[in-house]
Amino acid sequence: MKRFPRPHRHDVQIAVVGLGGGVLLWVLRLVSGGSGLLGWGWSLVPLGVTAGLELLRRTRPQATLAGGAAMVVADQFTAGNLATVLMFTDLVYAAVLYGTPAAARRVPVATGLVSVALTIGFLAWFRTPQALLIGIAAGLVLFTPATTGALVRNHRDAAETATLRAEQTALLAEIDRAQAVVGERARMARELHDLVAGHLSAIAIHSTAALSLDDPATTGRALTVIRENSVAGLDEMRRLIGLLRDSGAESEPAAAPTLAALDALLRRARTNGASSGLDFALDDTRPPGAVLPAPVELAAYRIVQESLTNALKHASPGTVTTTLAHTGRALTVEVTSPYGDRPGSRAPGSGAGLVGMRERTALLGGTFAAGPEPGGDGGRIWRVWAELPITEGESSV
Repeated sequence: MKRFPRPHRHDVQIAVVGLGGGVLLWVLRLVSGGSGLLGWGWSLVPLGVTAGLELLRRTRPQATLAGGAAMVVADQFTAGNLATVLMFTDLVYAAVLYGTPAAARRVPVATGLVSVALTIGFLAWFRTPQALLIGIAAGLVLFTPATTGALVRNHRDAAETATLRAEQTALLAEIDRAQAVVGERARMARELHDLVAGHLSAIAIHSTAALSLDDPATTGRALTVIRENSVAGLDEMRRLIGLLRDSGAESEPAAAPTLAALDALLRRARTNGASSGLDFALDDTRPPGAVLPAPVELAAYRIVQESLTNALKHASPGTVTTTLAHTGRALTVEVTSPYGDRPGSRAPGSGAGLVGMRERTALLGGTFAAGPEPGGDGGRIWRVWAELPITEGESSV
């Protein structure tokens, strides 16, 4: 058996007050001017039914409106009770406020048309100006509460929409914050890998050589290279940790590496690759005095640095060539190294270097490629190629 929902406490209060006020008016014999065709006591029937309908004004708004209209009509055949009419106006208001969107649109229009029709009808019937008062009263009972309910509903819907928009904005802000954190972590991971991987790779290669060769001179050179890379790696690690720890504005930011430091990078690579039969060359075809944006300089430096690190790990004996070209709209970075079986020790790789280079290029809106290709002398080379846009507005950093 279907049960009616429990009425809201405010609806109960309205019903009790309306019923109590109507009974008081009935006891005091204060009538609203009904026809009086029925006996005096019959005015309590529409009053009681309308008060009962008030309990369902939120849950059954359309049904209570129809029932309330029937009770107002029935009240006109009794002596009349003002409380019945007042509670009916509340039912009209509730039908617009709590009803369906279609009812909220139709009820004000319908009540307006009924008010106009009653005004015209009574004016044509009585043919006196006083008949306009009946139309005004009908408008107060029907059209006024309907339009009031529509206004309140519009304000309520606007408030709910604003609340939902604020919640969505807060959610988007949280998503942006989470993405910013993930992006910053990825950037830190790339920086940490680029700073440390080269030094650790050199340490691994030379320590393996020192352990595998029983030659005091070779061991001494290997230990010297190990010490130099250890000190350099510790210095760069301290610099990175210092940047992470110090968030104050008083400390001076550390300068980011630029392409001007490639000569020093290649000298260090030659020292580290001497025992593996590797040589390193730089072919810089950029025009003198060419100025590059700082993000492009940093990305190009890191790409060359990681490419040289990978060459130290995996390249066959031969020459590793770094080529830089300035096309006006982009900076082209190319690093080629001998590709094939390599004798002696080889440092393990994780593939994070290629991922980092690809990400750096993508952040600038550039193009990146890496892989083996046929060489000029019938052999094969490993080629790393990146094109970094340098025109204003193309960088996404």
